[in-house]
Amino acid sequence: MPAAQRAASAHIDTFARDRLPPPQALPDFIFEGPALQFPARLNCATALLGDAVQRGDGARLCVQGAGLRWSFAELQAQADRIARVLVEDLGLVPGNRVLLRGANSPMLAACWFAVVKAGGIAVGSMPLLRAGELAAIVAKAQISHALCDAPLADELLRAQTQCPSLRHLLRYGGELEARAAAKPAGFDDVDTAADDIALIAFTSGTTGVPKGTMHHHRDVMAACACWPPHVLRPRPDDVFIGSPPLAFTFGLGGLLLFPLAARASTVLIEKAAPETLTAAIARYRATVCFTAPTSYRAMALALLDGRCTDDLSSLRKCVSAGEALPAATRALWKQATGIELIDGIGSTELLHIFISADEQQARGGATGLPVPGYRAAILGDDGRELPRGEVGRLAVKGPTGCKYLDDPRQAQYVQHGWNLTGDAYRIADDGQFEYQARTDDMIVSGGYNIAGPEVEAALLLHPAVAECGVVGEPDEARGMVVKAYIVLKPGHAADESMTRTLQDFVKQTIAPYKYPRAVAYRASLPRTETGKLQRFKLRDATT
Repeated sequence: MPAAQRAASAHIDTFARDRLPPPQALPDFIFEGPALQFPARLNCATALLGDAVQRGDGARLCVQGAGLRWSFAELQAQADRIARVLVEDLGLVPGNRVLLRGANSPMLAACWFAVVKAGGIAVGSMPLLRAGELAAIVAKAQISHALCDAPLADELLRAQTQCPSLRHLLRYGGELEARAAAKPAGFDDVDTAADDIALIAFTSGTTGVPKGTMHHHRDVMAACACWPPHVLRPRPDDVFIGSPPLAFTFGLGGLLLFPLAARASTVLIEKAAPETLTAAIARYRATVCFTAPTSYRAMALALLDGRCTDDLSSLRKCVSAGEALPAATRALWKQATGIELIDGIGSTELLHIFISADEQQARGGATGLPVPGYRAAILGDDGRELPRGEVGRLAVKGPTGCKYLDDPRQAQYVQHGWNLTGDAYRIADDGQFEYQARTDDMIVSGGYNIAGPEVEAALLLHPAVAECGVVGEPDEARGMVVKAYIVLKPGHAADESMTRTLQDFVKQTIAPYKYPRAVAYRASLPRTETGKLQRFKLRDATT
């Protein structure tokens, strides 16, 4: 935002603003095109929810799930009353951080909007986090308030004993609703500055140590203005559904922000395992699905072998993100449903997807092109841009960017104005960006650079393989060797014969030197709540 447009912060509690990275440590921000010209004062809750009601869309279906079905006006009314509880009963002042703990549901959505309406900073948390993990988040963000789904309160209560900053904890599923029902209708949304912080999202932990990423009100609206209209192209009659938690920015955008921005509706389901997700798609006649590649693969296999008989004919758009999409999974999903997956890469640091391909551009092995509003390049170790075809570090800049909460790792993520995502990519001859690996997943073996995800993609082509993860294992002769952790489909034996079969299969599928010299079989692989493979845990198991 140009300096002339800056406005005074509405935050009375300046904790988060005071802990933003210094200006010289921030990435370059680019606001190209009319959709990214934001006013100096902006509250994203007003822009997404209040404006919809004011402009005549109040009666439109907005959100459903967990036995609730709300219009835009009904969601606004519930959020307004919860905002009154926060301010009038719990003393919330603008800038206070509020922890939100619960599975996806309409009430969680109402709580999120209530916090932002009141000028608070929403801090999502994954439902499966334990007391120690919650305490670390509360301490890092100095959280003062929490709204928690009643069945998940025990772990948060245990965390509260370690966290003097957490003074107010209110359960929903009874207590919060009763207080809200006693409040009068209406709430005047706080007149926040566009660059006031609206949310803090903690990274999902694929590298082991979560970080708090801060996002402005304008960041929320920028995410809505870039990828959805240019790549997804939703319609007001769409029904969104998916598996990622709202605490994860993939889920917050795909299952709440983007449908509301399109005046569409969303279905928020508490448990979104592949079998429950397909049942919910059929029940609600969902048209747009967001989930991770692992889930698409599991659903496709169940459809193809007859274990799943749910009617998915309502689907018209399916979005994959959260981790790299193997070409085999793309092909399986199209075989099972006839739908070409929309792939994309985003990050918690940039809020949502910044490189993507729509159905027409999609091809196996490619992520796509920079989303309008963003620029991307491949950089060498010296920080210079590499020519097409060479593998280097993915660098991105646009209207959103990394703003870690008081974290020295800001200097690793932001360099020379670019956001360095930690991904190794190359640009193909057609201009599409092709994922190679996380930069820490590159395996150097006998002088060869081998991308673990490429080996995974080859293994997934074999009909016996359900899941796999590939990492480097230390080796005296080669420095490292490729090691594959494999989950087999039922009916296949985890023995030496299978190992030789899979090794030979990889040699015939990709360059022979990339085959896994070590193979271990597992009943399951370590993943985050969002479905991302935690390769660092596999690496830890090899040392």
